[in-house]
Amino acid sequence: MAPKKPLCFPSLLLLLLTLLRPQADTRSFVVDREHDRFLLDGAPFRYVSGSLHYFRVPRVLWADRLFKMQLSGLNAVQLYVPWNYHEPEPGVYNFNGSRDLIAFLKEASIANLLVILRPGPYICAEWEMGGLPAWLLRKPNIHLRTSDPDFLAAVDSWFKVLLPKIYPWLYHNGGNIISIQVENEYGSYRSCDFAYMKHLAGLFRAILGDEILLFTTDGPQGLRCGSLKGLYTTVDFGPADNMTKIFALQREYEPHGPLVNSEYYTGWLDYWGQNHSTRSIIAVTKGLEKMLKLGASVNMYMFHGGTNFGYWNGADEKGHFLPITTSYDYDAPISEAGDVTLKLFALRNVISQFQEIPLGPLPPPSPKMMLGPLTLHLDGYLLDFLHLLCPQGPIHSILPMTFEAVKQDRGFMLYRTYLTHTVFEPTQFWVPNNGIHDRAYVMVDGVFQGVLERNTKHKLFLTGKMGAKLDVLLENMGRLSFGSNYSDFKGLLQAPILGQTILTQWLMFPLKVDKLVKWSFPLQLLKNSHPQTPSGPIFYSTTFPIFDSVRDTFLFLPGWTKGQVWINGFNLGRYWTKRGPQQTLYVPKPLLFPRGVLNKITLLELENVPPQPQIQFLDSPILNSTLHRTYIYSLSADTRSDSKPMELSGH
Repeated sequence: MAPKKPLCFPSLLLLLLTLLRPQADTRSFVVDREHDRFLLDGAPFRYVSGSLHYFRVPRVLWADRLFKMQLSGLNAVQLYVPWNYHEPEPGVYNFNGSRDLIAFLKEASIANLLVILRPGPYICAEWEMGGLPAWLLRKPNIHLRTSDPDFLAAVDSWFKVLLPKIYPWLYHNGGNIISIQVENEYGSYRSCDFAYMKHLAGLFRAILGDEILLFTTDGPQGLRCGSLKGLYTTVDFGPADNMTKIFALQREYEPHGPLVNSEYYTGWLDYWGQNHSTRSIIAVTKGLEKMLKLGASVNMYMFHGGTNFGYWNGADEKGHFLPITTSYDYDAPISEAGDVTLKLFALRNVISQFQEIPLGPLPPPSPKMMLGPLTLHLDGYLLDFLHLLCPQGPIHSILPMTFEAVKQDRGFMLYRTYLTHTVFEPTQFWVPNNGIHDRAYVMVDGVFQGVLERNTKHKLFLTGKMGAKLDVLLENMGRLSFGSNYSDFKGLLQAPILGQTILTQWLMFPLKVDKLVKWSFPLQLLKNSHPQTPSGPIFYSTTFPIFDSVRDTFLFLPGWTKGQVWINGFNLGRYWTKRGPQQTLYVPKPLLFPRGVLNKITLLELENVPPQPQIQFLDSPILNSTLHRTYIYSLSADTRSDSKPMELSGH
């Protein structure tokens, strides 16, 4: 070892500054139980956080949303990690594009936001199957969210990939992740498997170490089964709930330490067929102010909701099946399109009374675009494209098989059989035990007969000659995502019955609709055989240039019934104009081609096409119009109206 030299004054000053500056090995985020608070690097700290889901926002817009959150006075962002978004098949992982979790953590760091991470494995989030991969159900007897060895083996494999990725981003390692949630509202699940929770906690500790703060979150009824010794217990509730009572319940599990509301609801989710949910500004701001006066740390769920692009929406079951809308606007402080709202300004004002907020104005709403009406043109019936939608050919089985059994995780599957005798009189066609999961579009020899729907519409009356082709297109509307979400298998769960005959000998066509739309259109088909008023699953499309500035916009489909829509091959999500409440779909600007390059819009309409097959792009959303209160928008002729779009994600 070289002999030490005397330190000169500049060296002493540098050493002093080095000792005073928090280093990676001195950084800490801990619970101060003596004073009922958090400590960040040894100093008292309270987080005022907001939820944002990177998987609901195109990557190119992450920085914009995070910047607005930081300007609102937040010092942290809370986010889930959906397992099914990153492991589409067992052992196949995707962290690219809008799935690049580390890139999101970097963006949060640039925005000077700490991170509260919620990696599950179950996340709820109103997301398909609560974030659990559908391929778990290929083992039909698996018990989700328990110490079932099959489930734990899959969880362990996933976390041994995910957790090492985030390890460098833990706060004490120099990153911005201050705490990590174990599971999610486990007390609301039907199981109360402490062995499962202990297994998860042990796995997190084994990979992430003992320094990171691990916590749980539950509603007031879920604390008994959702909490675990060694994990900090937090609660969630909204403005209408009894704050005093719920925080008192938290104190039963955490007598000392900070009060924490991990999900303070700024709005709420929407279901198809119900009204758009809102929470009043006054109620939300009063609740936040009261919690901050108590010294509590608070995360606002959601601060920016985003969109359930593609097939990613989840569902609830509250007496009947309730799929969640494509929009996840949530009545949040930052709108689905990324605009600051009056609610945000009111919350910012409250936050400013308790901590410093950044100087400077918040950005104004982004300019929006109107275009249309545009007339769409018939491409052909779904059945016309069956050879392209299922190029590998059908799977044959005596009884129908589920989506999971044939490895079709999302979207659509066609079931086909042939009538074994002539049915002269209208005869009841049905599936026992509510066996339609979730909607069935029924055709006889290519002619649309109607719809069967889980929990609500159980029978149709059919006729047909012996040998007639019976096609049943099944749509997966999203797997259950909350609470006692049992294994939600999709497809025909039992053999349909026609009259007294159990129908057998089925052909199943798992459909690759997204690949067809992205790579195979436009196709030339003979169209002279199509009827004047088309009905049943059918493709329509058109192209359009944008000569002015490209801006965010909202797709409006007046008169269309229900289906799926793509813009330039990107799956924008589901529309259900007839049922509502959502009438428009958010179209982010980066999806669209500028400078007169042709854009392509494709619709798969599942039921009925309007007499005028037109669509429009509006400059504001319509999120609250249900089948009980139909919204009518004029299609008058005087409506105002880089060449490659950015890659948004792998939806």
